[in-house]
Amino acid sequence: MKKLKELLSDTLIYGISSVLARFIGYLLVPLHTDVFIPSQYGIISLVYAGLAFLNVIFTFGMESAYLRYAKDRDLAKDVFKTLQTGLGVLSSLLVVLLVLVAPLLMPTMNLEASGNQNLYWMMLGILWFDTMVLIPFAELRLVRKQWHFAIFKTGNILVNVGLQFYLILGLDWGIEAVFFASLVASGITALVLWVVTSDMFSGSWDTPVLRKALRFGLPFVPAGLGFVINETLDRFFLGNYLSQSTVADLYSPDLIPDDIVGIYSASYKVSVFMLLLVQMFRMAWQPFFLRESDDPQAPKTYRDVFRYFNVVAAICFLVVALFVQQIVQIRIPLLDAYLVGEEYWMGLHIVPVLLGAYWFHGWYMNFSAGIFIEEKTKVLPVITLIGAGVTIAANLAFIPYFGMMGSAAATLISYAAMALLLYYQSIKIYPVDYQLLRAFGMMLLAVLCLYFQPYLTYWVPGEWMSRTIMLIIGITGFAWLSRPTGEK
Repeated sequence: MKKLKELLSDTLIYGISSVLARFIGYLLVPLHTDVFIPSQYGIISLVYAGLAFLNVIFTFGMESAYLRYAKDRDLAKDVFKTLQTGLGVLSSLLVVLLVLVAPLLMPTMNLEASGNQNLYWMMLGILWFDTMVLIPFAELRLVRKQWHFAIFKTGNILVNVGLQFYLILGLDWGIEAVFFASLVASGITALVLWVVTSDMFSGSWDTPVLRKALRFGLPFVPAGLGFVINETLDRFFLGNYLSQSTVADLYSPDLIPDDIVGIYSASYKVSVFMLLLVQMFRMAWQPFFLRESDDPQAPKTYRDVFRYFNVVAAICFLVVALFVQQIVQIRIPLLDAYLVGEEYWMGLHIVPVLLGAYWFHGWYMNFSAGIFIEEKTKVLPVITLIGAGVTIAANLAFIPYFGMMGSAAATLISYAAMALLLYYQSIKIYPVDYQLLRAFGMMLLAVLCLYFQPYLTYWVPGEWMSRTIMLIIGITGFAWLSRPTGEK
C-alpha cells in the first residue's frame, strides 16, 4: 500500500501542470478566435499540427529510453550525458534538414502564400528547445522531483500565455505572437533545466548506451505518429467524407460539413477530463514501474495499480458523462464565456464514447509495463499502426451513416483494439494477473448507470437528483468490484 500511495502522490503532483495547461488552453481558444480571422486561425492550426508530428520524430523515443536505462543510478550520469548529447546532435541535424526542405514544406502549411514564412523558423526553434528539455524532465521524473517538474512546466505555460496576451492585446501583434511566445517560453525553460541538471553532465560518453537506447526508443516514433493520427485524422474524415445530405438528415439543413467538424472538435475537448487523468497517471507510472521492476512482488503491485486505476477512471467517466450539460455551462472567469460555446452543445452526445476511448488508452498505459521492462518495444509500432488502420476503416464505414458519432465510435474501437492487443503481447512476456473481468465489469456498470439515468427521472424529482443517485450507485458498485478477494 505504501508504494501505491507513492504512485498516487506522484500522479497528483504531475497533474497540477497538466490541469493548468488544459485550462489555459481553453482561455487561448476564445482569445485567438476573437482576435484573428478564420484564415489566420487556420494557419495557426496547421503549424500546431506540424509541431505535433515533428515533435514525435525529434524525440527518437529517448524519453522512454532514459527512464529505462537511467534507473541504475550508478550509471545515470553516463546515460544522461550520452542521450542528451546524442539527442542534441540528432535534433540539430533534423533542423538543418528542415531548413533545406523549407521551400517544399512552407506551401503545404500555407505560410508562403500568406507571407508568414517567419512562423516556420520559429517552429524549428520551438522543436529544438522542446527536444532539449526531454531528458532533463525525464530525470526529474525518475528521481521523483515532482514539484520541480510541476513548477517548471507551469512556469513555461505562464510565460507563454502571459506573453501572448501582452503581444496580442497590448502591442497588437498578429499570429506571430503565438509562436514567438512559445519560442521564448521554450527557450527559458530549456536554460533553467540545463542549469538545474548541470551536474548530470559530469558523466562520460558511452556509445554502446546510445545504440541500446536507439534500439529501445526508435519503435516509439512510429507508435507516437500512430497516436497523432488517431487523435487528428477523424476531423479530416468528417470534413471530407460527410456529405451535405447526411448533414441535413442527421443534424440540420442549415449546417455544412465544416460546421460539424467544429462542433465535433469542441465537444471532443470535454473528454479532456479523462485524458488528463491518463496523462497524469502516465507521468508517474513509467518511472514507478521501472523502479519497481526488480521487486519479486512487482506483478502483484502492477495488478493492484490497474485495479485502482479503473476505479478512478470509472468515477471520472460517470461524473463527466452524467453532468456533461452542467460542465459545459461553467463560465470562465474574465472572459465571461461558457466552457464550451452554446452553439456546440449539439455534439455532446459523443462525449461518453470518447471518455471510453481514453479509458482504454489508460489500459494501454498500464499494459506497457511488461513491454518496457523486457525491452520488447518493437511490438509497439505494429500495434499502433493496426490501431491507425482501424481508425481509418471505421471512420470510412461509420461517418456516412452516423456522422460525429461514427468518428467517436471509430476512436473508441481503435483504442480498445490497441489496448487489448498490447495486453495479449505484454502478459506473454511478463505475466501479470490484471483481472480484466473486473475492469470490464466496471465499464459495463458505468455504461448501465448512464443508460438508465433518464428512466430514473420518472421516479425521482429533478435531473440533478437522478444523476446524483446514479453516481452513488455507480461508485458503490465500483468499490464492490475493486474489493480484495484474497488473492496472493
